[in-house]
Amino acid sequence: MGQGITILIVDDDPDITEAMKVVLDNRGFKVEVSHNIVDGKAKASAIKPDLMILDVMMESNEDGFNLARDIKGDPELKATPILMVTGVKEQTGIDFKSEAGDKTWLPVDEFLDKPVKPDVLLQKVDALLHRK
Repeated sequence: MGQGITILIVDDDPDITEAMKVVLDNRGFKVEVSHNIVDGKAKASAIKPDLMILDVMMESNEDGFNLARDIKGDPELKATPILMVTGVKEQTGIDFKSEAGDKTWLPVDEFLDKPVKPDVLLQKVDALLHRK
């Protein structure tokens, strides 16, 4: 299914990145992982992933949002679909799903709440890749 498709996961939780990586690897995707936004942006620029999966809260509560804005503002990366996977609703009570797609404030394509079930993750990834 995922032959030749590269996905970049940017999340500071190694347990979550490893779990998602295993699910996506098993589907045949090439998966790269970064644990902070500086490295994530550098890897995105270097590998030009077909899809990015971002956490919201890493070193700061807005790291994922900031990285999403950087990606969508980069001419070489702006077409890259972004799936934001977050526990922010659980931690803050804020539901960002209604804001997804706002080109300025929150330029992500889809949201998933943590914890993510493997089948739900694969459905969202497949949908975003076919939308491209």
